[in-house]
Amino acid sequence: MKEKFINLKSTTVPLPVENIDTDQIIPARFLKATTREGFGENLFRDWRYDGDGNPKTDFILNNPTHQGKILVAGKNFGCGSSREHAAWALYDYGFRVVISSFFADIFKNNSLNNALLPVQVSDSFLSKIFKSVENNPKTEIEVNLETQTITLPDGNSETFEINPYKKACLINGHDDIDYLLSLKKEIKEFDFKSYELQATSY
Repeated sequence: MKEKFINLKSTTVPLPVENIDTDQIIPARFLKATTREGFGENLFRDWRYDGDGNPKTDFILNNPTHQGKILVAGKNFGCGSSREHAAWALYDYGFRVVISSFFADIFKNNSLNNALLPVQVSDSFLSKIFKSVENNPKTEIEVNLETQTITLPDGNSETFEINPYKKACLINGHDDIDYLLSLKKEIKEFDFKSYELQATSY
């Protein structure tokens, strides 16, 4: 079972950079681990730290003014290699939602498989989010998965698309195996009916 996701209201971390690829999210040299834990400390490693391992004060994750469970990124987020570790790193750091006006398909699927919700909005709505957070870093954005809406404090909102199966998994905290187990009764009933149908056909 994973953490359930239904509704989230949180401040955000704005990262208005386009074409952020998975090697920038989690550099290849940190992919040796086989478990999902611990990747968050190396999220955006080369942007967060200098060569001596000291935090770069001008990078947004090192700015205490901007914190929260929502990352707001520029267009074409998660492009590049297909490494699932990018989603692991974002989730392990503490993000539960990533907002952008476009996601690479593989990154989007990897995120949905790891309880990280990628919310794709229009370019104009993304600009409104960045402007709102720039004016007030304490701006809270509400992401409602049940209604598939994202709402700003002024009431401005937009709907987003999500695969119905993945939506159900996120709301119930299921991975693919959990989902199948949740249908155990239905599967048994279907199997029994199929057996009866075969038996009566002879």
